[in-house]
Amino acid sequence: MPPRSTLRREMFQARRASPLALALLTATTLLAGPAAARADGWMDKLNPSNWFADEKYETKVLADPPANDLYRRGVTELEKRDFETSAKTFGRLEKAYPYSQYQRKGLLMATYTQYQDKKYDDAIGSAKRYLTLYPNSPDSPYVTYLEGMSYFNQIPDVNHDLDRAQKAIEVFDSITTKYGTSEYAADARYKADVAKDQLAGQEMTVGRYYQGRGEYTAAINRFRTVLAKYQTTRQSEESLERLTESYLALGLPQEAQTSAAVLGHNFPNSEWYKKAYSLLQSGGLAPSEDKGSWISRSFRGLKVG
Repeated sequence: MPPRSTLRREMFQARRASPLALALLTATTLLAGPAAARADGWMDKLNPSNWFADEKYETKVLADPPANDLYRRGVTELEKRDFETSAKTFGRLEKAYPYSQYQRKGLLMATYTQYQDKKYDDAIGSAKRYLTLYPNSPDSPYVTYLEGMSYFNQIPDVNHDLDRAQKAIEVFDSITTKYGTSEYAADARYKADVAKDQLAGQEMTVGRYYQGRGEYTAAINRFRTVLAKYQTTRQSEESLERLTESYLALGLPQEAQTSAAVLGHNFPNSEWYKKAYSLLQSGGLAPSEDKGSWISRSFRGLKVG
């Protein structure tokens, strides 16, 4: 076994070497000379229970600031547009004072701050939590509106998945159903129509694609969806004209005539109606509504436009 002076010299050189070399040398020393290492006191230093023996720590539980102070701090941060910090402060307020008015106020303000910061998924989560805890709160219509707007602001163009549009519609429809007299009902109704127009636009995009490939049955199914689910949107005019084209291409003139007739009845000044009328006329046909057609039934009793 090498003398202790040699071990110390090797250890010093190993510290200047790589961490791997140091680890290997340490293992070799422990295997080769445990008695010498113990006598030198060096092994004791490897005992984790001795690492902090000379250091004193005092465990302290820091009290939360008063609720009013936290609330004012969050408002000040919000006014400075430090949204991230403000949201954290309101979140702390909510968690520090459960089952109190400050939990409700903190959660409400956290939702609003996350929305302002465009952290829409966070705002949606906070809104859902608020509505679960306080479904009958006077602020529930507003929180529901923030949830709907958080979905609405994430609606992409019609060439992408529109799951957010569908969820926005569901939330906005719940506002008009549950809070129809609230100040948010009118805008919720308008925003729902805009979201529906996006969904209808996606159906039209796919329908036009199939029509361009000569897959008229698939195209008709898409245009039919627009009339069945989104007939109050601006996409209805084009869908009726596209149905006229597709039914003529399939050799179904009666359905084509009905499409054009319904189009003319609901949108008499539409450019799409002029196009459908001209198309029928070129084949010696004219708009004529079959009252038993699904197209006629879809629009019966509905004021469009």
